[in-house]
Amino acid sequence: MKDQTKQFRRQFRSALLLGSLTAAAVWMTACGSREVKQEPEVAAEDGPFGAYQETLRCGMGRSTIANPKFPEGDTYEDNAYTRYLKNRLNVQIVDDFEANGADYDRQVSLSIAAGQLPDVLKIGSKDLLDELVENDLVADLTDAYETYASDYVKEIYDSYDGRCLDLATYDGRLMAIPGTNLDSAPSVTYIRQDWLEKTGLSIDPEGDKCITVDELELIAKTFLEQDPGGSGNPVGIAYVPYLTVDDYGSSGFALNAVASVFGAFPKVWLADENGQVFYGSTAPEMKEALGKAAEWFQEGILDPQFGTRTWDDITALLTNGQTGIAFGPWHIPDWLLNNVRGMNPEARFAAYAIADEEGKVHVTHSNASNGYMVVRKGYSNPEVLVKMVNLYFDEMVNSKTLAQDQPEVAEYIQQGVDGTARPISLEINAYTSLLDDYSDIRRCVNGEITLDEVRTSESKSVVASVNNYLADPDGAEVTDWAKYTSRMEGIDLIERLTTEEQFAWETPAFWGVTETMKTNNASLGTLEEESFVAIVTGARSLDAFDDFVAAWNEQGGSQITQEVQEAVDGKEN
Repeated sequence: MKDQTKQFRRQFRSALLLGSLTAAAVWMTACGSREVKQEPEVAAEDGPFGAYQETLRCGMGRSTIANPKFPEGDTYEDNAYTRYLKNRLNVQIVDDFEANGADYDRQVSLSIAAGQLPDVLKIGSKDLLDELVENDLVADLTDAYETYASDYVKEIYDSYDGRCLDLATYDGRLMAIPGTNLDSAPSVTYIRQDWLEKTGLSIDPEGDKCITVDELELIAKTFLEQDPGGSGNPVGIAYVPYLTVDDYGSSGFALNAVASVFGAFPKVWLADENGQVFYGSTAPEMKEALGKAAEWFQEGILDPQFGTRTWDDITALLTNGQTGIAFGPWHIPDWLLNNVRGMNPEARFAAYAIADEEGKVHVTHSNASNGYMVVRKGYSNPEVLVKMVNLYFDEMVNSKTLAQDQPEVAEYIQQGVDGTARPISLEINAYTSLLDDYSDIRRCVNGEITLDEVRTSESKSVVASVNNYLADPDGAEVTDWAKYTSRMEGIDLIERLTTEEQFAWETPAFWGVTETMKTNNASLGTLEEESFVAIVTGARSLDAFDDFVAAWNEQGGSQITQEVQEAVDGKEN
């Protein structure tokens, strides 16, 4: 349900923000180039971690979740992370507003429209950041970053080769601190390993954890014919009705893993060798991918109820032993496949990548930025945002004595209190952090390093879970099974593909939102989804893909392509 909910929220927020930003635009147009009064600066000690000599009040807009797992008595405004900040830097967090999901987006838009921005707040979308910068509402953070960002924080951003900070840079000036979004490709194909053994099916003789589309088809056929789950109603491959997604985190039960083998990257803007941009869902390669899915549907390999099953329905197929194939990000054992293990103690999943005939796994880079933190123009100490980043993403994560120095912070990490509890509710990690952390876990489990040498508290917790599982695989707790499967199968696959240089990377040309996208994306998305479902189920022929492309262009796609091209050309110039 997680990815389906994310998809729905994205669509809902887009519609909501369009209405809210209309009001905001009226105010921003009225304010024009108004003069902003600069508040008197509060003095601080030198350096990235220099504390303020007097308590600095920082009003914030806080994006919350329903259950952050706070200990009794703690709140978003007063918790281990905010107390850590107060004690360490003498910064007092005061929440101007707190809201969850779409309510937060609405609150941000209303505060913009009212001309009452908090001192610091999170911005979820690039188009809203564009609006704030264009209307001179947020502080220039260039000097603050250069002067106060710690060497480690700078190394984090440098690891993205500019792809992250560039998205928050306007005319050479850094106007926000972006969250990072490292590449976690590919969309993993998790397959019931116990079923492979039960059916006697031998795949991946090379042991490289890569299978072809034909091998995937063979697995699905075998599971259908032999029904190793004993359900009496087996299903081969099940896809969600929206079929394709635009980001890695939402790739659960989606066609993306198979589509990429054909060179198809749906919902992504790419550029050809001549610099001409195109929308991946309209490329000829997408037609090939849909043709394969349609072929599977006709042969009964694809779920006969495709187009009508919800995310929960497909999860139930896995849990009930009707299907043993699941697509998604590496971490689905932690929050999805754990349900299968809970109902079926014998269940074991192996992680595979779908590769082409040359053994290459085709993937796109993720959007390197995931959310932004901004400071309102006129705030006395804009550098406080950079110092908070230093505190939470350098000092805290790299401390070898966190449990002794900040015991309640260490307890938060151990107990899994949600990251939104931090005033900086973004994730800021090095591009290599996923594999760096896994290296610690693998080497510690293998006895190559000690637990004290493992760098992060989370990785130490994973080591304990993996060791618990290995000590008793059949009787292990579900949580320990999930941590073992997601890391020693899921991330191990990513490490293998990286080490063996089997990834074939594509870099998207554009991540923003154009003017016509704001008004036409919803209807174009519906056109795309309905057309793809009709083609796969045979309601329309494969050649109807060409009709879809023509309709997409006529209904705003052609104009959007022109706007994207202009944006890409403008950035290059």
